[in-house]
Amino acid sequence: MIHPKRYLITSALPYANGPLHIGHLSGAYLSADIYVRFLRLMDKDVVYICGSDENGAAITMRAKKEGISPQEIIDKYHYQFIEAFEKTGISFDIYHRTSSDLHKETAQEFFRDIYNKGIFEEKESEQYFDEKAHQFLADRYIKGTCPKCGYEEAYGDQCEKCGSSLSPLELINPVSTLTGDKPVLKKTKHWYLPLNKDEGWLREYIEEGVLNEKEHHDPNEWKNHVVGQCKSWLDGGLQPRAMTRDLDWGVDVPHEIEDSEGKKLYVWMDAPIGYISATKYWAEKTGNDWKPYWQDEETALIHFIGKDNIVFHCIIFPAILKAKGDYILPVNVPANQFMNLEGDKISTSKNWAVWVNEYIEDFPDNIDELRYNLTRNMPEHKDSEFTWKNFQETNNTELVNNLGNFVNRVIVLTNKYYKGVVPEFDQDSMFTGVWDQDFGGFHETEMLSLHDELQDMNAKLRKFDFRGALKILMDISAKGNQLLQFNEPWKLIKEDPEAVKAIMNFALQIVTAISVSIKPFLPATSDKLRKMLNLPLIEEKGELLELLDELALGELLLETDHKINEPVHLFSKIEDEVIQKQIDKLKSGSVKKEEKEEKTVKVNSEKKEAKHKEIKPNISFDDFSKMDLRTGTIIEAEKIKKTDKLLKLTLDLGDEKRTVASGIAEYFTPEEIIGKQIVLLANLEPRKIRGVVSQGMILMAEDSEGKLEFINPDTKFEDGSVVR
Repeated sequence: MIHPKRYLITSALPYANGPLHIGHLSGAYLSADIYVRFLRLMDKDVVYICGSDENGAAITMRAKKEGISPQEIIDKYHYQFIEAFEKTGISFDIYHRTSSDLHKETAQEFFRDIYNKGIFEEKESEQYFDEKAHQFLADRYIKGTCPKCGYEEAYGDQCEKCGSSLSPLELINPVSTLTGDKPVLKKTKHWYLPLNKDEGWLREYIEEGVLNEKEHHDPNEWKNHVVGQCKSWLDGGLQPRAMTRDLDWGVDVPHEIEDSEGKKLYVWMDAPIGYISATKYWAEKTGNDWKPYWQDEETALIHFIGKDNIVFHCIIFPAILKAKGDYILPVNVPANQFMNLEGDKISTSKNWAVWVNEYIEDFPDNIDELRYNLTRNMPEHKDSEFTWKNFQETNNTELVNNLGNFVNRVIVLTNKYYKGVVPEFDQDSMFTGVWDQDFGGFHETEMLSLHDELQDMNAKLRKFDFRGALKILMDISAKGNQLLQFNEPWKLIKEDPEAVKAIMNFALQIVTAISVSIKPFLPATSDKLRKMLNLPLIEEKGELLELLDELALGELLLETDHKINEPVHLFSKIEDEVIQKQIDKLKSGSVKKEEKEEKTVKVNSEKKEAKHKEIKPNISFDDFSKMDLRTGTIIEAEKIKKTDKLLKLTLDLGDEKRTVASGIAEYFTPEEIIGKQIVLLANLEPRKIRGVVSQGMILMAEDSEGKLEFINPDTKFEDGSVVR
């Protein structure tokens, strides 16, 4: 499929069981966003799909950990994802969720159709059962030692250290994550997709790229590690894989199917179908037809994912689509490798991560700076690393000193010499060239050279080489700086003002070209450039294609006599103390997490008898009756600046909202307490704490180790209920 009629682009559905970190952005979202914006700029028919993955064991595990319902968990993180993606400029056409009725209907339709075709194999097998918890254990509820690399924290479906796909029965010394007990084997019935019968065409699909006479792709365009991981699975022999699980949360197996009670769809049967249900939802909202994007062979379906999801998108999901029939298969799955952090693997459990929502809070005006660094260090073919020092260096030397400096000088000099009007120039004026660095007049050759550079950038984007494409763009900016440095218009203006007009005109053409071509990488920067140039903002409706046509004809991108605006700084230097603060925050957050875990392990293992503080002196009933205790829900939470312990909380008390300053920041992050129901001493006299007027006190329990926990009722009460 060399020239597809349309594109459907997907990013991996993030699990709604925890916040996003920069590794997620660099893995599946930033690369897809750059590619999609590029396609739009080239006037392609493209739809970009994503949504929250809200089913499966990971959701219920998080809910149990936080002591709230799965619905509260998915709502909390779904809306947090939406905010994070919007603020980092990820431009989905639709962001859906797999808890929707539309998704459940779509997933059940798939299962029902494959079942009715007789493709599934019904098997009764022994699976792990936790006798203390009285339930079968989903893959993620089981941990043990990986049989392939020896990692002791491998899950029942995958080892996150070596990336191997596993089954629970392969684990060495398995334990239940619910109770810590060793599970027992117990019989249960499930429906299996016979992947072993798909080996032939899957191997042909992966190795040769030929699906049928009409649809094909060049396997050489697939990343080596993607093909390698798939071939490893195929060479090991595919086995039937269960498409259902014994769970209490997820999409039900259709009830009309015998023995379906208590059975849910396997997350990798359910989640990828979320791409389809999201496309249907997009079609409903926009009045389009969803079917051509999934059932027309002239559509290019491309999945952007991390390497831990390769086999699910390249083998299992294609097998599901093939079994359903009438659906296209992905033409490419450009999976990225992992991004590490400050010399170590990103770990959510150890709090060794740069959380996207915290970055947005700390650097609200530096979103493009993060996009630039993550793109420049994108783990396209091997693991890469993010460090705060490198973030500072790329900002200060490449964005500020290269791109920012070039644009600023061009806009400043144009305003200084020509009152902001693009100068008309003499075609025979002599100045130092940019690409060949020979002396010559300003003519079509320079414009054609700029055209060729941008075409090289486009070629790399088409091959998912985002790092290479960004480098070409920054090289264009560097050559713009060279144009000014070699010719020194600030000196030449007195000797040869006509040459300066030619130099400044061409410099403005370069800035205009950058203002369009930078949009996929740094969308906010593109907007700033367009405003400085007094040009319409880029709407991603074929503007790059139009620009290339103009350059190919040697036409000016910015006409003479056009009036530009005053300069504004594109980027600002980031100082050492700002970076050091982030490094200290990262290290202290990880240490606190480890210390908390060590304390918990120590207390549990030694089973020490708790030593509580002595009870305070008696008070009268009248004193007690003066206290007004109410239930409420935390709806907003943020750190109070220049403090280590204080959080500013907004509480919903039913008929009013209250602000409370609470000294719990060393025990809880703002994100993990949103949605928690609490008990509030509501009639405590308000007082001002670090600029925040605190209207009450949240009741907390403190254990013998000094750890705080919320006091919340087992039953969900209406906010504002009186506690007696």
